[in-house]
Amino acid sequence: MTTPFGSYELNRFPADPRDQLRAWDAADEYLLRHLDAGTDERGPVDLAAAAGRITVIGDRWGALTTALAAHRPTQITDSSLTRAATEGNLDRAGIGTSKATVTLLTTQDAPPERIDVLLVRVPKSLALLEDQLYRLAPHVHEGTVVVGAGMVKEIHTSTLRVFEKVFGPTKTSLAEKKARLIFCTPDPALTAKAAPGPWPLTYQVDEQGGSGAGLTVVNHSGIFCADRLDVGTRFFLQSIPTNTDGARVVDLGCGNGVVGAAVAVADPDAAVVFTDESYQAVASAKATYEANVGAGRRTAEFHVGDGVAMLDPASVDLVLCNPPFHSHQATTDATALRMFAQSRKVLREGGELWVVANRHMGYHTHLRRLFGNSEVAASEPKFVVLRAIKREARQRPL
Repeated sequence: MTTPFGSYELNRFPADPRDQLRAWDAADEYLLRHLDAGTDERGPVDLAAAAGRITVIGDRWGALTTALAAHRPTQITDSSLTRAATEGNLDRAGIGTSKATVTLLTTQDAPPERIDVLLVRVPKSLALLEDQLYRLAPHVHEGTVVVGAGMVKEIHTSTLRVFEKVFGPTKTSLAEKKARLIFCTPDPALTAKAAPGPWPLTYQVDEQGGSGAGLTVVNHSGIFCADRLDVGTRFFLQSIPTNTDGARVVDLGCGNGVVGAAVAVADPDAAVVFTDESYQAVASAKATYEANVGAGRRTAEFHVGDGVAMLDPASVDLVLCNPPFHSHQATTDATALRMFAQSRKVLREGGELWVVANRHMGYHTHLRRLFGNSEVAASEPKFVVLRAIKREARQRPL
């Protein structure tokens, strides 16, 4: 990526030579050009004067943080993969992540005390955007420069309304290369009285929720289907094995953790592991688990990271997975296939992977190649639940 601040070799994380998607896009480039030259009546942004008080949220793969590293920005992200990508990109640029360069925070961390420049890559989740703006509102001031960026298809009227509701007057730039900027002027009358957002949300699974019926679910912002059980998970909960006989069970890509919580409630002896790349998701899963599992039960594990890469090989009896098929705006099966390959590594011989997915994804073919077997455990017109068993035969390449 070539910018007014320098040229950088940027990669996504985890690195995949088959992945042709870049670690930046036209919105990143547009925002960086604006910061250098200025495209509205406020003129160029004085980054040198704001050094150490620049906050970047929603940075997809660390492109903005890396390009602005000389000004000691703070990155706030919900994605552990974004954080890992940022660290790798900073290392390739010879920068690193010492206190003299950048600060990496998660959406669960306290924000910086004072923000003079706030840069926002618009996330896919409007709820996550709203929640983050509410959290940051007390830390901006009348002179804070607020600039958002996104592809045209990512910026809607509802996006602008969130900025206006939480911060103040908002407008957009002309589009360039299908990207657009958002300019927002903080209004102290709004930001000073900004109340905490409505998150987390809590609801109870109805009696049609299979093994999850009656459970209390807690959702922090940004979690898919925040106020009700999504149809795929509802179908999965009709089918998953819950009589696990004290097994070590992984809720992979756990989201709000309702699947793992259902196992823990049904089998108090189960050792349940919740993993997700999202800090908001793992916080939700932990809250869901604590809301449903009484004192004296076996303690669960909670991990934020790349699938089950943090677990030891052959250490798991059962993996339950509802894999995503989007990476930001792109539709892809790469994440799911990585989850399946990782699952095979951590499963003991005879261990099982259970997957729920849209029927059209065709995951049964990939599971047969990887495990040597795949069977349909449950099906309906839209969704299918697949079961694969780890056997002694050597893993076949994808």
